[in-house]
Amino acid sequence: MFLCGWTTPPLHAQDISQIAQSDPLIITGAVGTQNTYHYSSAGNGYASPFSSMFYANLNVSVYGFNMPFSISYSNSNWEYNYPHFTLSLTPQYKNWTGYIGQSSMNMSSYVMNMGFNGIGVEYQGERFRAGIFYGVLHKAINDDPTDPFARSPQMKRVGWGFKVGYGTSTNYIDLYLLRAYDQPNSIDERWRSRVTPEENIVVGLKGGVMPTKWLSFTANAAVSAFNTDRTAPKIETDETQRFDKIFSTRYSSLARFAGDVGANVSLAGINASLIYRLIQPDYTSLGTYYMSNNYHSLGLTLSTVLFKRVALSATFSGQADNLTKRQLYTTNGYVYGAFASTRLGQHFNLSASYNGYLQNQSDGTAQVTDSTRVNRRMSSFTFTPSYNTESEHLGHTVSLSTAYTSNKDLNKYATGESDVKSLSLGLAYDLGVKAWEVNFMMSLNHQESRGYKTKYSSEIATLGASRSFLQQKNLTLSASCSLCYNEVEHQSKSLSMGGNLNCSYMLKEVHAFTAQACFNKYGDVNITKVRSHLDDTDISVSFSYAYTFSLLHIKSKATKQREAEEKKK
Repeated sequence: MFLCGWTTPPLHAQDISQIAQSDPLIITGAVGTQNTYHYSSAGNGYASPFSSMFYANLNVSVYGFNMPFSISYSNSNWEYNYPHFTLSLTPQYKNWTGYIGQSSMNMSSYVMNMGFNGIGVEYQGERFRAGIFYGVLHKAINDDPTDPFARSPQMKRVGWGFKVGYGTSTNYIDLYLLRAYDQPNSIDERWRSRVTPEENIVVGLKGGVMPTKWLSFTANAAVSAFNTDRTAPKIETDETQRFDKIFSTRYSSLARFAGDVGANVSLAGINASLIYRLIQPDYTSLGTYYMSNNYHSLGLTLSTVLFKRVALSATFSGQADNLTKRQLYTTNGYVYGAFASTRLGQHFNLSASYNGYLQNQSDGTAQVTDSTRVNRRMSSFTFTPSYNTESEHLGHTVSLSTAYTSNKDLNKYATGESDVKSLSLGLAYDLGVKAWEVNFMMSLNHQESRGYKTKYSSEIATLGASRSFLQQKNLTLSASCSLCYNEVEHQSKSLSMGGNLNCSYMLKEVHAFTAQACFNKYGDVNITKVRSHLDDTDISVSFSYAYTFSLLHIKSKATKQREAEEKKK
């Protein structure tokens, strides 16, 4: 399958010194076609009998800046694509980095994790670091208010901020600040009754210390002052007026806290991490995407290696919301899991895992009744052994995959209608015959799902083979066939069989030919009469061709020198 549409990357440059070493001009492209014929004895309601597509792509690269163009024709439809330029320059010189256009700057996750369209500069020294930026955090959405299909309005949001820090990767302290606000005049006046302008100032502090080689502590915290409506009346007091130049305290103002602290231990071959996080209700930073709030959590991770070959790890975390006790109910969640893997000898690998989630509900402003209490447990187990060996003539790989999941309502009044259990078993065998240069594949799969008074099962068997031909191995043939049986207990049964042939050929590394034929014969699923014979047939044949070319390549001195050195080797 060939892509005929291009996504234009932004204009982007890293180190200024590297631009001069880039090739001045490269013009490359591709033309191709893809044609498919489809037949179904059940009719052509879901697929066209014949489809054809032709395309041409051209990319112009000037000193590393790519400008792609494309045109395609498919089933009487024309599509054109041309470069939509987005300026995004990040020039670098020694310890300095500049930001021009669409950019992003690494800051605290509680302060800012989105990009900006503007300007900025950053300095990264051996220990001291600092950065500052100004730009648009998101554009205005200002469709016609009378249009019934108009998008939801959004004001233009502008922000500026800075960061400054000192230290190493283990002992450090960093300070962050973000000031962001909406511009009411950026949308139509008729929208302003539906959308209120917001503003925000966030101060964050992040640090870490390692008192010993086996123990370290980290902390990351932020305080946010947030106005849900910039047009709300100001609070006129001496204390609030001190900060009017950067933030106006209004009757819509909120002040909230978010942060986490962690401890990491690495001792006697055991690695452990403990982290506590708290995010107050309505904590908001206009420099972040959606962030969950009104909860606190505690998490623990452990890992070790036994006998230099058995890797073990375990995780546990608990979380509870309703910090202010103003919600109707409090939800508690617990996530836990364990993983183990080992290699026995030279050929045998084994891995197993368990993951669980427990959710329950307790009182808030209202009392939870036993009949409606949320109390649910979800569990999953996996077990995956594999064996591989290789001789002078043959290569063998056998793998078994098993997975079991359970979703159960633990409420003592539950009837089990929402309980689900699923089992998946898979066996795969690959055989490589070196003398024939052929790879054979076989797989068997069983899937079963049980719900309330329902059971679904599926059995699939697949055989396949592939081989590459010619001296350069540029001709590849592959074939596969499969048989599938599905059953919904006491309702329906279906049987299907299919085959696939594929041929691909690469000529002189620029011409790519692919031909494929698929066949599928299947029986209808009928809830009133069980059928086991095959009723309908689908056949599809496709052919595709692609030619890639280079029209012009003006090389830089650095490229010529690099090629000359490679030839000497």
